[in-house]
Amino acid sequence: MISKQTIRRAMEELSSVTGAGIAVYDTGNEPVVMIGEGFPEERTPVWDDEQIRYTVAASGEQAEMVARIAAAELHELLVAYQDRFDKNKFFQNLLLDNLLLVDIYNRAGKLRIEDGVRRVIYLAEVGSVEDTAAADYLSGMFAPAGGDYVTTVDENNVIVIKKLAEQDGPEELERVAASIVGTLNSEAMINARVAYGTPVTELKDLSKSYKEAMLALEVGRIFYAERAINAYANLGIGRLIYQLPANLCRMFITEVFGDRKTLELDEETRITIDQFFENDLNVSETARKLFVHRNTLVYRIDRLQKEIGLDIRDFDDALTLKISLMVESYLKYLESE
Repeated sequence: MISKQTIRRAMEELSSVTGAGIAVYDTGNEPVVMIGEGFPEERTPVWDDEQIRYTVAASGEQAEMVARIAAAELHELLVAYQDRFDKNKFFQNLLLDNLLLVDIYNRAGKLRIEDGVRRVIYLAEVGSVEDTAAADYLSGMFAPAGGDYVTTVDENNVIVIKKLAEQDGPEELERVAASIVGTLNSEAMINARVAYGTPVTELKDLSKSYKEAMLALEVGRIFYAERAINAYANLGIGRLIYQLPANLCRMFITEVFGDRKTLELDEETRITIDQFFENDLNVSETARKLFVHRNTLVYRIDRLQKEIGLDIRDFDDALTLKISLMVESYLKYLESE
């Protein structure tokens, strides 16, 4: 049912406008909200699906009229809540492939959900949605009136089903993801990570975009931990490694480094390697970014070459090391799981 906080906000607003006291009672005659005092025993019922859900009483001038207005407002809240609940369950079942094809379009029609509309799934990893702050903030950003929907299917992630214009491309998708991260970080104080799938047009294909977003979130956690946003279309080689069997990954590490089980590199060396890759194997630019002399960087690279047998100034060796580091991260992930 509707939360007490929602009912209280609505009744407080009505009370401030009319100057009347308002009391709302549940079917067990227990007060849900009570603003003011001196309420009459006669109450106005709030009907929903041919059942009385609440009763309302008002005090002060024009108490009877205020009670009727309050009852009508509560009825509208119940209708909106039920509509939201039905759509929420529909999208949950749709994303989890729990609906037959014929049911998808039958239910979508009854719920007035458009088909043939370009949409994409955003997945915000928020740690836990037991505190509904993340879902509440995102519901404020993405309203059904604009064709967007917010739902959850587990306790760690909030799902945004975003309606797109035909001209919206990768830049717009990234912009929306950045706005989600920014809002959750600054408003809800949640250090969120966001992933999204590829746009789809058919309702039945939304589960595909959802699975892509799930994969992007998982692959991003393993290989691109420094990123707050990961798009399925930009996962690159990480998506390939993620689908490899563990024994093949271990075989690769053995072939590259012999009997060494892991690449035991100190933090300075790893930072140097990361910066070197980020600067497209450019020695001078990497030295500038690391605030070290060029000769110092060359010394580090030579030392690394002696240690692991790869010269990362050579493209093939750099590629081998990059893949090896990613494979190692994947193996560590598998062990932790």
